[in-house]
Amino acid sequence: MPRDKYVSPLSERYASPQMQYIFSPDMKFKTWRRLWIALAETEKELGLPITDEQIQELKAHAEDINYEDAQAREKIVRHDVMSHVYAYGLQCPKAKGIIHLGATSCYVGDNTDIIIMREALLLVRKKIINVLAKLADFADEYKDLPTLGFTHFQPAQPTTVGKRATLWMQEFHIALGEVDHAIASLKLLGSKGTTGTQASFLELFDGDIEKVDKLDPMIAEKMGFDSCIPVSGQTYPRLMDTVVLNALGIVASAAMKMGGHPSSAAPQGGGGAL
Repeated sequence: MPRDKYVSPLSERYASPQMQYIFSPDMKFKTWRRLWIALAETEKELGLPITDEQIQELKAHAEDINYEDAQAREKIVRHDVMSHVYAYGLQCPKAKGIIHLGATSCYVGDNTDIIIMREALLLVRKKIINVLAKLADFADEYKDLPTLGFTHFQPAQPTTVGKRATLWMQEFHIALGEVDHAIASLKLLGSKGTTGTQASFLELFDGDIEKVDKLDPMIAEKMGFDSCIPVSGQTYPRLMDTVVLNALGIVASAAMKMGGHPSSAAPQGGGGAL
């Protein structure tokens, strides 16, 4: 069974290879390991007794995920994160005691979901820009070609094919702004602990709250984010999912209009479907 792409009847029929990889098991579990490395590095930098040798051992096995060991362990413990901690520890015997130190399942699960959503949105953004470039060429080529315009779901004054294409471009430009907003809104969860209080990390650092305060910003930087969510429970706010879905819905609406769906015919003007 392939591990490098997300598989479903819809994905195999419609999704690009790039998008399939972003939602693949390989992307998910390699990101888990990147997060465990970032956590261990940060804890070491803040004074916990973690060695360079342990970090290097984790990095040496960041990509070669032993799925069979994780699957066998999950049959016993019925827990996906602990199964992969165990499997990673089999490959990294010197570092197994510091993998996931102080963290909860959501440290890898939720942070990875946010990273995957951002990567997927960045791919959508790239494709929107490509569509806009193609439409710009199309609009310029056909700017003088007459076509019949529509308003109130009936034929109206003439327009041009090029003008019609600029209407589609405007929709995608609006959608691009919404995607940019969604990307900018995504912050890493960070290392918040069981109920968002970071109590486990406060214990690890012997009550040194200044070191605990440094955890999230340092992890965020290692994972390519500007910042983490300032306050949360164990999970990231699910409202963030709604922000992403809203942006994707607007992209789909722009595509529907270009595709000539009857509902895109404007009831108050001549911007509707062909």
